[in-house]
Amino acid sequence: MTRDELQRLLDNRTKPVGSLGRLETLAVAARSALGERIAGEVPGASLTIFAADHGIAAEGVSSFPQEVTGQMVRNFLAGGAAANVIAGALGIPVFVADCGIAEPLSDAPGLIDMRLGPGTANSLHGPAMSGAAAQEAVAQGRDHGRRLRGEIACFGEMGIANTSAATLVAHKLSGLPVARLVGRGTGLGDAALAHKRAVLERAAARTGVLAPMEALAEVGGFEIGTMAGAMIGAAEAGRLVIVDGFIAASAAALARALVPECEGRMVFAHRSAEAGHDALLDWLGAEPLLDLGLRLGEGTGALLAVPLVRAALALFDMASFGEAGVAHRTDEC
Repeated sequence: MTRDELQRLLDNRTKPVGSLGRLETLAVAARSALGERIAGEVPGASLTIFAADHGIAAEGVSSFPQEVTGQMVRNFLAGGAAANVIAGALGIPVFVADCGIAEPLSDAPGLIDMRLGPGTANSLHGPAMSGAAAQEAVAQGRDHGRRLRGEIACFGEMGIANTSAATLVAHKLSGLPVARLVGRGTGLGDAALAHKRAVLERAAARTGVLAPMEALAEVGGFEIGTMAGAMIGAAEAGRLVIVDGFIAASAAALARALVPECEGRMVFAHRSAEAGHDALLDWLGAEPLLDLGLRLGEGTGALLAVPLVRAALALFDMASFGEAGVAHRTDEC
């Protein structure tokens, strides 16, 4: 059914037309993406967290040391992070992938191996990764997205300094100034934020206008490229993709640049507290569902949007006016 047909279907349910506001808009978008196969059912969901390290961390652009990436991956696998407990409350399974952590976690059972190297190179001085690695990142993510179970795909990330990589990718794709996109990340103070902005502006100036895959190779991250691929693959498999915060939005921008059709299956979960997210959402033409001041990543915002998506889809199960024996409203003169 077309979106107009789906909206007319909702308009004939036992409620005033448009009375559920943006929930109706979400219902139409989600049902249009998922089709008839989920009618009358609660759609299944999953969260995949992609983790990797970044060479630009050596420039002091994060308030946390690089080893925190691997430590948090162990925490995810042990079920101790915010993403784990939120997912657990919603009955959503969590998968964790090593896309390029600095120190391999060979003794970490349950970790998905998508490793492309011990983190990217420092993009201030040269390409973050080779063109071949960029292609592989997207390809492995695409395969993962296609193979997921459930109708709703949530994606999160972990990687010290990945707000820097996301800022640079978003800048190269959108043309928005680095100064509008750079934010405090893990909680930088004013002086550290000014230093981060200066570093990223120098990294951005190292190259000119870039094609999408060139942008990923020059300034991106292994987990950002893999997430972009996973969004493409999940969309191609007919799933609804819930986009998390700033870093996920930069991956979504890359996915859209590579395969524009996947945008129709994306729902943007929330407006994060990261400064550049507003600018990037505006450039993408995206209206997020929630605004809770989140800036954690991990897919936490995407998870919180799942109940809204499920509730919105359930609206199609309402009785029609005819079925319920409820009189239609007549047009006012």
